[in-house]
Amino acid sequence: MAEPATPRPNTGSHDLPVSAELAAFMAADWAATPLPEDIRLPAADFTAARCARLSARFPGERLLIPAGELRVRSNDCDHRFRPHSAYAWLTGLTGEDQAGHVLVLEPDGPHRHQPVLHIRPRSPRQGEEFYRDRRYGEFWVGRRPDLAETTRMTGLDCAPLTGPDRLPPGRNAAHDPELASVLSELRLVKDAWEIEQLQLAVDHTTAGFQDVVRALPHALAHPRGERWIEGVFALRARAEGNGTGYETIAASGAHACALHWIRNDGRLDPDQLLLLDAGVETDSLYTADITRTLPLSGRFSPVQRQVYELVLAAQEAGMAALKPGASFRDFHRAGMRVIAEGLAEWGVLKSPEGDLHRRYTLCSSGHMLGLDVHDCAQARADAYLDGVLAEGQVLTVEPGLYLQPDDLTLPAELRGIGVRIEDDLVITADGARLLSGALPRTPDAVEEWMGGLLERLGG
Repeated sequence: MAEPATPRPNTGSHDLPVSAELAAFMAADWAATPLPEDIRLPAADFTAARCARLSARFPGERLLIPAGELRVRSNDCDHRFRPHSAYAWLTGLTGEDQAGHVLVLEPDGPHRHQPVLHIRPRSPRQGEEFYRDRRYGEFWVGRRPDLAETTRMTGLDCAPLTGPDRLPPGRNAAHDPELASVLSELRLVKDAWEIEQLQLAVDHTTAGFQDVVRALPHALAHPRGERWIEGVFALRARAEGNGTGYETIAASGAHACALHWIRNDGRLDPDQLLLLDAGVETDSLYTADITRTLPLSGRFSPVQRQVYELVLAAQEAGMAALKPGASFRDFHRAGMRVIAEGLAEWGVLKSPEGDLHRRYTLCSSGHMLGLDVHDCAQARADAYLDGVLAEGQVLTVEPGLYLQPDDLTLPAELRGIGVRIEDDLVITADGARLLSGALPRTPDAVEEWMGGLLERLGG
């Protein structure tokens, strides 16, 4: 059988042709540059056990867990690549060089599997890929580990990637809902190392929020102050980690009433609030997810404080409901009970009964958190949404009130105010521990925190 043709390199329309003389010159006289012998990923201590847990759920079946493929942003420019979370969890590999790679769990007897990582190894100096291929060439995107180096990094056996169409048949997590569900469910409870990574993400996010407050004088003076805020936080996220874990929401004034406002193109008004929902994603791909609603003047007005304090009371009630064995939905119900009663006290609702409060607070009050901001989303309802909380799960509690500027059921002074307070917590043996407690939550503490940061800036 004829050998498969060498793939044509991914070149650009404006790349220059290569002469035979240049090709021969490029193929010679390169020094060896091996990676250190002791190179090993921190997650490598956990990958074997994670693969074994997956193996036990599918005895005798071949399982394929792809990292994902590059996606074109425009013409020959790709989006920045991030491997699929299930692949990252099972391999510990999180870099942009993982595009196209596939972890295969090969059946090895009736009750176990042998994990084999199919990767694109380092581009050899004898071919042209390393200097001509814009997608995979080392001169263009940097060095990839070879097979032996990847085995040392991960503890997994490796094989050269021959292309997804040439992989053996099996259950593919990209297309198999049952396999995708199991992979989500296995990640519901975090181990100690994962919780450390999430705390690190929270700590970096806390620093990013401090950066934003210090930047407020510049942001208030800029015609697109929301975008200035977004950029300030993104700088911290890229400097400390992989980047932001999701698109930053920097919503001022009535923009905060759009739950996922990411246009971030508005001017800041010192008489209004800023709802900042942002999280740093670590290099290990674990992300924080925190929201604070800040008075741009440094002080809440009476009506802003009124709305803020009701949301805070709802969050406190939700947090108090967190404990092992509690229904996942309990904390949402507890927070919404407070919201509904508050709206009834204000005269916005005739009664706290029923679900009419949802006009003003549409979404759920929290979700699982981990490698994805909305983590474990493919888990079946009985294991997640209709399930019970367990020690080691990490989740957000984030009630909000979104009082639309054109809502005639509201008194005029409430219209256009959006408030969300979101924190990250880990379920413990007797309740929950707040990971994001370094950021103030009460209105008095928020004002004092902002004043201290801005005062030091001026001094």
